[in-house]
Order: sequence, then C-alpha cells, then structure tokens
Amino acid sequence: MNIHIINGPNLNLLGTREPEIYGGRTFDDYLAGLQNKYPSIKLSYFQSNIEGEIITEIQKKGFSHNGIILNAGAYTHTSIGIADAVKAVTAPVIEVHISNTFSRETFRHQSFLSPVAAGVIIGFGLNGYELAIQSLIL
Repeated sequence: MNIHIINGPNLNLLGTREPEIYGGRTFDDYLAGLQNKYPSIKLSYFQSNIEGEIITEIQKKGFSHNGIILNAGAYTHTSIGIADAVKAVTAPVIEVHISNTFSRETFRHQSFLSPVAAGVIIGFGLNGYELAIQSLIL
C-alpha cells in the first residue's frame, strides 16, 4: 500500500511555529515514527508553500497511490484549484488539520476541500495523520 502525505504552507515550520497550537515536534520526526509503526505501508511525503506545486503533486500521486493525506494549511480556506485537483484524482484524499479549525478565527471555519475529500480529521494534533492512515487501511 502506498500513501502520500502532502502538507501545505507553513507546515515546514512545525516544531517552531506557534507550539501552543501545533506542538513542539517537527513533522520529519513524526513521520519517522509513523514509518516505523507502519512498515508494511510505503509512506511518502511532500511539503510546499506554493499552491500550484500542491496541485501538481496531487495530480502526480492521485492516480498511482492508494490514498493521499492532505493538510493544505491556509489553502484549505481559499483554494478552489486544490479542491478541483482532489475531485479529479481517483485516490481517496483525507483532509487533516492539526488544530481544531472551528475553535480558531472565523475564516478557518470554511473549507473548500471538505466537500470533495473522502473524510476530514480535525483537531487531534499530529495524531490526525495516523488516524488518516488507519482510515485508509481499513
């Protein structure tokens, strides 16, 4: 099984960015733990701060992988293009957010991705990625 994780803008700063919201762990450290915990799953990872690169990555992996875990960051609330890419691919896409977006600013309550995602996991910290993996391997 191949699962691809895509993180959007500012998620490269995990571990240093607003640790009270996002925690103090880097994503690379967390990913290494996931890879050890799920050795039979090929987990690949991509991060970009650029909307078009995220769209291209969804298109590249969305026909060859068993699933995509997508944390589009702030693009969740603004990008019809990313939503269209999610809708276009055959792999199920699980939308993940580290924080509870509904307990934050009002603009974060709207997601263009949720209507086209196979599922949404919000507010469980980095554990949301593992919950997404579990949902894809059921």
